[in-house]
Amino acid sequence: MVDVGKWPIFTLLSPQEVASIRKACVFGTSANEAIYITHNDEVFVFGLNCSNCLGTGDNQSTIVPKKLEALCGKKISSLSYGSGPHVVLCTEDGEVYAWGHNGYSQLGNGTTNQGITPIQVCTNLLIKKVVEVACGSHHSMALSFDGDLYAWGYNNCGQVGSGSTANQPTPRRVSNCLQGKMVVGIACGQTSSMAVVNNGEVYGWGYNGNGQLGLGNNGNQLTPCRVAALHSVCVLQIACGYAHTLALTDEGLLYAWGANTYGQLGTGNKSNQLSPLQIMMEKERVVEIAACHSAHTSAAKTQSGQVYMWGQCRGQSVILPHLTHFACTDDVFACFATPAVMWRLLSVEHEDFLTVAESLKKEFDSPETSDLKFRVDGKYIHVHKAVLKIRCEHFRTMFQSYWNEDMKEVIEIDQFSYPVYRAFLEYLYTDSVDLPPEDAIGLLDLATSYCENRLKKLCQHIIKRGITVENAFSLLSAAVRYDAEDLEEFCFKFCVNHLTEVTQTAAFWQMDGPLLKEFIAKASKCGAFKN
Repeated sequence: MVDVGKWPIFTLLSPQEVASIRKACVFGTSANEAIYITHNDEVFVFGLNCSNCLGTGDNQSTIVPKKLEALCGKKISSLSYGSGPHVVLCTEDGEVYAWGHNGYSQLGNGTTNQGITPIQVCTNLLIKKVVEVACGSHHSMALSFDGDLYAWGYNNCGQVGSGSTANQPTPRRVSNCLQGKMVVGIACGQTSSMAVVNNGEVYGWGYNGNGQLGLGNNGNQLTPCRVAALHSVCVLQIACGYAHTLALTDEGLLYAWGANTYGQLGTGNKSNQLSPLQIMMEKERVVEIAACHSAHTSAAKTQSGQVYMWGQCRGQSVILPHLTHFACTDDVFACFATPAVMWRLLSVEHEDFLTVAESLKKEFDSPETSDLKFRVDGKYIHVHKAVLKIRCEHFRTMFQSYWNEDMKEVIEIDQFSYPVYRAFLEYLYTDSVDLPPEDAIGLLDLATSYCENRLKKLCQHIIKRGITVENAFSLLSAAVRYDAEDLEEFCFKFCVNHLTEVTQTAAFWQMDGPLLKEFIAKASKCGAFKN
């Protein structure tokens, strides 16, 4: 269960009120407003009430939750908010309601009067079943069940996609390049808009001063324009920060582009990126991405449940994805985003099931469910033959070729150490490796023997991150021995750059004779031994 108590505003509620929450969203320029839905489908709001964004019919702030009778029983399915703030939501029946700031007609009711209570957005949407809504700072979008996209509100940069910069007072269908295409996902930056269609194409329009549309330039677009740089991939999910964009493909690859002042692209620097750039390439498959137009923070979750964050995190600029202890991306925004808003309507229901990846991870080395044991250095590791056959060609061949079902189901391993072999088997269950670089050398040997190329890359990455003056020559020797050319070059350059220090280590003088001669000759050509 997600703990809404991680958002400070919920400390105003009693334990009984917190226990009643089924869905919730924290919003506002200072994360000072909140809306929540109970298990009885009642809707409550509390907080500062800036621009009547609580929808209570008055402009009074409240630390005591007030019920929104107009929305009780409506079964809210999607909710978003702007910077005014204004709030837009849709129900399971496909109805759209909006209230709050309306200076640019972002409520879609044809006026610029503030909406003091939730009012249904009717123009062009009454005959549509809306399944998702999204808000920028002062514009709004709604996606229908049949893939039509509507937009309205502030349009100074073309973010409504109408072909002009005139504000749009009521919902208008976004067409042009989206004509005849089925939109399946939407997201808004502050003054930009993005959409994903059912064939995986991505389109962007509106403000592009930081390259957040991913078009290779920084010119604004008044109508949807395809992100051509993503033509070779199929995008499933899109997410927008204040002025940057994230995209997740069907293969679990993550791309980022746009503003990067706080490192929110995760590229290792703070340079804006005008075109999509793949990040987290050394990590496992990504299954969820998160960003919010009111923050410069990014987050991602991998298939094994690891959550990473980067960008503006409590005032710090984190320029590379940082592994957290969180269980969900929502917690990143509760604890590190500025303001500490929610990036989506949060479900706080108990989840009584595990994903396939979570179940596999849980059952690794489980004596209760295993049907096979490995004995390494006198210690047992419990596994499942079916998992090994599915995940590893080495085991598939072993079991199909000569496995005897009548044999005692214990396999002795004497070529590798217990930490190395356990890490390998755990990798087959989790797609991840957690070893010090010295043990990663042994795992690299195993990966080479078993022809596990992805595992080889992971080991090389671990070794690169863990290289020191003391272990540099040992790692170089391993790279040569296991024919890891990229790693060999990396270790060689490290040794040359730290030549004085590494030549004083025992590992240098214990290096294999031919290898030592080869290193000295190669380093001499680089001028490393001039002095």
